[in-house]
Amino acid sequence: MAVASVAYQRLAPATRARVKTLLRLNPSYATRWKPRIPAGTPVAEADEMLFMLAANWPDEIKRDDRYHDDGTGGGDRPPTDGSAARNVGYRDTARHKYWHFIDRPFAIDGTPLPPVPTPNAGTQIAAFRAALASRRSDALKSYDLTWLLHLVGDVHQPLHCATRVSAVRPDGDAGGNGVALSCRGCSGLHAFWDGLLGPADATPAAVIAVARTLPEPDAAAAAKRDERDWIAESFALAREKVYGPPIGPGAGPYQPTTGYRNMARALVRKRIALAGARLANLLNGELR
Repeated sequence: MAVASVAYQRLAPATRARVKTLLRLNPSYATRWKPRIPAGTPVAEADEMLFMLAANWPDEIKRDDRYHDDGTGGGDRPPTDGSAARNVGYRDTARHKYWHFIDRPFAIDGTPLPPVPTPNAGTQIAAFRAALASRRSDALKSYDLTWLLHLVGDVHQPLHCATRVSAVRPDGDAGGNGVALSCRGCSGLHAFWDGLLGPADATPAAVIAVARTLPEPDAAAAAKRDERDWIAESFALAREKVYGPPIGPGAGPYQPTTGYRNMARALVRKRIALAGARLANLLNGELR
């Protein structure tokens, strides 16, 4: 939601109007999103909040019984029946959990690297932005827009773009999910990085307040439009920063130091601000 809030402030008026039209077609718009907008909220602020809630929809359906896991590994690995990359809009009730990340592997002990499963966050960002720029139907564009709002944020979180491989875990540690931490409120390395800005159940108003405090992103970096560059940045940050000391080579548990926590918070704030600027540039330039 914070990425979406940053992006919304940068959208051109015509783009804001277009996304508002498209998001109304989402099945959660009237039943789940609008009830979360406090009574009396000004229209402009309510529109921003709805845009933010839309960005969370691909996570929302993980807890919705109307949707189902597909593939293997609890839905984290794509099925091989040809359905994994289909783009058919809201009639698709698969959760497509494997769209949320791209497990680019790196080894710490010379273990051979496994292939990167496809489809993944990278392939789907490319597919969805192409659809938004095309003459496809508004119904499909609504589905693709909602996913795109989410995935641009996901690939700016370093652990959505890397998995650490070793002899003990030759298939990788699932983006840090296989690394335990020993600290209050910590469940694992991936969850630690996901939660650095605040709780997942924060209200849109609370998220907006935090988003307004984020640093201004570097203009040259924000101008990078290729999602492959975004993913490469996150992969490098995962190797150099996320898995750095005090995170050791095994499954843990490890104790995050004050220095590590401070580094992580500062990095996450920069990545969210940058993701929001890039998302706005993408929508302003490509949404039709």
